Amino acid sequence: MKKFFLKLLKILALILAVASTLALLFLVYFNWPVKLPSEKVPLGVTFSYRYAQDIGLDWQKAYLATIDDLQVKKIRIPVYWDWIEKKEGEYDFADLDWQLDQARQRGVEVILAIGQKVPRWPECFVPEWAGNDDAKRKESLLKLLEVIVNRYKNHSAVAIWQVENEPFLDFGICPEFDSDLLDEEIETVKKNDSQKGIMVTDSGELSIWLRAAKRGDYFGTTMYREVYTNRFGFWKYPIGPNFFRFKKALVSMIVGQDDFVVIELQGEPWLKGWTTNFSLEEQLESMNAQKLKENIEFAQKTKMAEIYVWGVEWWYWLKENQNYPEVWEQAKKLYQL
Repeated sequence: MKKFFLKLLKILALILAVASTLALLFLVYFNWPVKLPSEKVPLGVTFSYRYAQDIGLDWQKAYLATIDDLQVKKIRIPVYWDWIEKKEGEYDFADLDWQLDQARQRGVEVILAIGQKVPRWPECFVPEWAGNDDAKRKESLLKLLEVIVNRYKNHSAVAIWQVENEPFLDFGICPEFDSDLLDEEIETVKKNDSQKGIMVTDSGELSIWLRAAKRGDYFGTTMYREVYTNRFGFWKYPIGPNFFRFKKALVSMIVGQDDFVVIELQGEPWLKGWTTNFSLEEQLESMNAQKLKENIEFAQKTKMAEIYVWGVEWWYWLKENQNYPEVWEQAKKLYQL
């Protein structure tokens, strides 16, 4: 019996040694220096007219500055269900029409994020009238998607439908996730528009991407380098660009997905609470002009097809409300290279 346990311990020790070695090798590979590509990677932004208002901006002015002053040519726009359909069956598309028409006039390409979970906190935007009845919420959501797609499927600015935002990530104040509902949403969009592609997104650091990547024509990953969590506080992910290149190659091989973009690259502070409630010093410690440049270069090294940066509303808020134009001016240089 003693020999058996000694043999078992040796086997376990060998397994642990192999696993540790492999983990160390992967860590070294993921952080191995990567050369900045010579070819230009198209840059876009996510623009939330809701968040722009939340931080005290004239959102239309901020939107026009984004496409006219920064000269951004690719924008992801969230569609907020609780604003579009405040009363059941009554739709107000005025603000969304305006954004898309301004984009069309300037040759800007739009990813329209639709569903109950779209960018910005609290992540899910279910109207009160639909929130207390699960069956009604699901039925109304599918109807909403049908209405949106039929309204904008022939709009030349709309290039891609993003269905839900990081649906497989348990984050935000949201109804319980239902993968069957997600599949129904995707099918509803396809049924009403067979021309434009569908994007499904997932967390860059906290997911293996497979469930999302196999469902869409395009896959979008988030990319955050410095974060705050209640468990660990402030910390930086110990991974380099090769981490994302490895995942991209693996997912492509397994599910056949070939269209990868960085849909949400950190370009805004991640603090313990609402960003603009903190001092300017604390905000700029978390994100500043130099870190913005470094993050964009990091994302370029992952060899994704496009990069959509997160935080343009904050850059504009710094410039207009805080008399601090440095981040905005840095962005202008990067977008106009």
